[in-house]
Amino acid sequence: VQLVESGGGLVQPGGSLRLSCAASGFTFGSYDMGWFRQAPGKEREFVAVISWSWSGISRSYSDSVKGRFTISRDNAKNTVYLQMNSLKPEDTAVYYCARRNGRDYDYWGQGTQVTVSS
Repeated sequence: VQLVESGGGLVQPGGSLRLSCAASGFTFGSYDMGWFRQAPGKEREFVAVISWSWSGISRSYSDSVKGRFTISRDNAKNTVYLQMNSLKPEDTAVYYCARRNGRDYDYWGQGTQVTVSS
């Protein structure tokens, strides 16, 4: 299993970024995928998760990003995305994607740095 994030960088407050997470080594469409972040000196926190099943797609977000971030996935490309709009300095963190297996997240990417600063 391999998860590789990309798309991070430096952006001004109010700007946008789209993160990507390319997955390999497992049947991507069979798993929920999540995004987490960790700011300096803080614990890792949940950002968003996307579920895929016969009944359709469901998404869940943390309160801190709801209405600004959108998680999506492309099962044909084995990729999960995080579109981040209206970015704030407090969104600065290393962002990680992870595979959810049951109630736990069992595989993680290496992370991509997002810095929101003027």
